[in-house]
Amino acid sequence: MIAKIRNITVGTNFTNALKAAISAATPVLLFSYLGNLETGLIIALGALFTFPSDTPSNLKHKINGLLVTVFILFSANLLINLTYPYPFIFYPVFTTLIFILSMLAVYGQRATMVAFSALMIISISFSHINSGWKMIEHSGLLLAGGLFYMLISILFFYINPHRYTELEIVECIKLTAKYLKLRGDLWELNSDRKEITRKQLVLQVELNDRHENIREILVRNRTDYGASNQNRKMLLSFISLVEVMELAISTSFDHNKLHQKFDEHPKVLMTYQSLAYNLAKNLKSLSKKIKKRKSYIPKNNLVENLYAFENAILEYEKTLGKTEASEGVLMLTNMLHYAEKQVEKIKTLERAYTSNVKLKDLKGRDKDLEKLITPHYYPLNTLVENFSFSSMEFRHSLRITITLLTGFIIGRVLPFENVYWILITIVVIMRPGYGLTKERTSHRFVGTIIGGIVGFAVLALNPNTTILGGLTLLFLILGLTFNPSNYRIGTSFITLHVIFIFAILNPTDDDIILYRILDTCVGATLAILANYFLWPFWEFLNTNENIKNSIEANKNYLKQISILYNNKTGIDSNYRLARNQAFIEIGNLMASFQRMLQEPKSKQNKLQQVYKFTVINNALLSSAASLGTYTQSHKTTEASESFNIVFDRIIRNLDFAIQLLTDENQTKTSDFIIDDTENNSFIELKKIREKELTQENEDLNSEEFKLKMQEAQLVIEQLIWLTNLSENVVKTTKILLKTKEPVKKIQTGS
Repeated sequence: MIAKIRNITVGTNFTNALKAAISAATPVLLFSYLGNLETGLIIALGALFTFPSDTPSNLKHKINGLLVTVFILFSANLLINLTYPYPFIFYPVFTTLIFILSMLAVYGQRATMVAFSALMIISISFSHINSGWKMIEHSGLLLAGGLFYMLISILFFYINPHRYTELEIVECIKLTAKYLKLRGDLWELNSDRKEITRKQLVLQVELNDRHENIREILVRNRTDYGASNQNRKMLLSFISLVEVMELAISTSFDHNKLHQKFDEHPKVLMTYQSLAYNLAKNLKSLSKKIKKRKSYIPKNNLVENLYAFENAILEYEKTLGKTEASEGVLMLTNMLHYAEKQVEKIKTLERAYTSNVKLKDLKGRDKDLEKLITPHYYPLNTLVENFSFSSMEFRHSLRITITLLTGFIIGRVLPFENVYWILITIVVIMRPGYGLTKERTSHRFVGTIIGGIVGFAVLALNPNTTILGGLTLLFLILGLTFNPSNYRIGTSFITLHVIFIFAILNPTDDDIILYRILDTCVGATLAILANYFLWPFWEFLNTNENIKNSIEANKNYLKQISILYNNKTGIDSNYRLARNQAFIEIGNLMASFQRMLQEPKSKQNKLQQVYKFTVINNALLSSAASLGTYTQSHKTTEASESFNIVFDRIIRNLDFAIQLLTDENQTKTSDFIIDDTENNSFIELKKIREKELTQENEDLNSEEFKLKMQEAQLVIEQLIWLTNLSENVVKTTKILLKTKEPVKKIQTGS
C-alpha cells in the first residue's frame, strides 16, 4: 500500500494536481482570514480553470499559452455577463463564442485545452451573473487567479524542469519492456499468436503517441536545458528506445517453422526465450529505478545470456553435424544477430543512467529529431479550411454548441437548481468521437454516484468546518491526480470536493447531492444523444483514408530502402522521415480500429477487413524495416537487375491499391497486370544471386562468402514476403470496396 502511494506521489499527475491545489487553496485561505471568502473563491476558480491549459512544453511556450488562456477566460466571462441581460444579443454571442472556441482544436493539443478551459469558464459564469462594476471586478479576479496559477506553474518548472520528460521516458521504457515480453511469449509452443499480435499492435499505438510526445518536448526544450548532462541523457535514452522498438518491429521470425525444426531440440529455443524475457526484465527494472531516482544495477547479465544462446547453437550443430544442421544454424544465427543488436542498444540505454553522457555519445543523431518536428504555426487559413463537414473539428464544434445551448435552455425552462452543472458535465465528457464520449459518460455517472453516496455518509456525521475544509483540499488533489488516468475514480473525488465546498458555503442545503446527480444525468444524456444524432463522425467514414495513408507511407519507405540498397550512400533525412511516417501511419490505423470497436455495432462497417489491413500493413512495415535495418548495418553487394524488377513490382502493387482507394469508380481490376518478365525475375532471382556470389568467391567456406550468402537468403526471403504482402494489400482492398451500399445508407442517415 505504501509503495502504491509513493508511486502515485512521484508521478506527473500528482505534481500537476499539487500546482492546482496550491493555486486554489492559497487565495481561499488568505481571503478567508481577511474576512472575504468570496473573493478568494473567485480567484481560486480562475486558477483551477487555467490549470487544464498548462500542457508540457518549454518555458516560453508555457508562459505564452497560459497568458493567452487567462485573457481568453477574462474576456469570455466578461462578455457573458455583459450580454446576459439582453437575450437577443446574448444567445447569438453565446452560440458564436462556443463555436469559435471549439474550433481552436484545429491547432493541436494546447489549443484544444485552451478551448476547454474557456468553455468551462463560460459554463461556470452562469453560477452568478454580475452587473455594473461587479462584473468587471469578478472577471478581474478570475484573471488574477489565472496569473497566480501561472506564477506557481513557472516556480514548479524551475524547481524540477526535467521531471515530466523523465517520467514520460519511464513510461516509454515500461511499455517497450512489455512489448519485448510479448515477443518472448510468442516462443511458447501453444501460444495464442493472434492475440499476442493484437496486443503488440495496441502497444505500438501507445508507444507511437509516447514517442511523438517525448520527441516534441525534447526538441522544444533543447534551448532551455542547454547542453546539460541531464538533457543529453534523456536524448540518448529516447533515441535508444526508438531504436529498440524499430529493431523489434523490423525483426520477425517464422515461429511455426522454427518450432517444427527445433521441437526435438527444445533447449536452443528455451535459451533464446530466456534471453528475450531478460531483455524485458532489465528494461522494467530500469524504469522503476529512474522513477524512484535510485541507482540502477542490471538484474540480468545480458552478455552471459548471449553466450548461453551461442553455446546452445554450437551444441545443436555438434549434435546434428554441420551439413544437416546448416539451415537451422543459419536461422538461429539470424536470431543471435538480432539479440546482439538489441542487447547493444539496451546497454546504451543503461549506460545513460549509470554514467555521464557526452555529446559524442549521441553521434549526431539528436540533430535528426529536429527534422521530425513540425514548427508551431497558427495560420488563419488552417481555421478557414476546416469550415467544412469533412472536418471532425467542425462537426464537433457544431455539435457541442447546439448541445450546450440546448442544456442551457432546458436548465432555464425546467426548475433545475444549478444550470451550470449541466453545462460543465457536457463540456467535460463530450468528445469528437462517440466511443470516448460514451465511455466518459459511463465513468462520470458512476463516479458521481459513488462520490454522492460517500459524501452523504460523511455529511451525516456532521463534521465541523475545519475537517470539511481539509477533506475538500485532499479530494481536489486526489481528483485532479486520478482524472487523467482513471476518470471514474477522479470524478468520485471531484464530486466529493464539490459537495463539501457547498456544504461549507450552504450547510443547511441538504439536497446538494441530489442536485449534483440529477444535473450530471441530464448533461451526460444530452452529450451521448448529440454524439449519436448530430453529424457523428463514425470511424468507418475515414477508413479508406487511414488505410490509404498507411499504404502510401509504407510505399515511400520502401522507395527509400530501394535507394539505400542501390546507392550504398547511407541513410539521410529523407529515409528517416519516410521511416518515421510509416510508423506513425500504422499507429494511426490501429488507433482508428480501436475507436471503431467502441462504436455501436451498426457503425462497425467492415471491421474485420480494417483489422486485417492493420495486420497486413504492420507486417509489410516489419518486413520493409527488416530489409532497411540489414542494409544499414551490413556491407551489401551490388543490387541486381532482378532485385529492382521485383522491387518495382511491389511498389506498383501498393500504387494500385492506393488508386483503388482514391478513385473506386475509375480504376479497374484489369489495370492490375503482372508482366511475365516480373514473374521470371522473381523465380530466377535467387539462382542469379547464388551464381554471381559463387563466381566471385573461390573459397566457398570463407567468412566473406558466408556473409554474402546470408545476405542473399535474407534479401530473397524479404522480397518474397513483401511481394506476397503487397498482393494481399490489393486483394484486401478489393474486398473492402466490394460492398458499398451500407456505407452510403449510413452516410445519408447521418
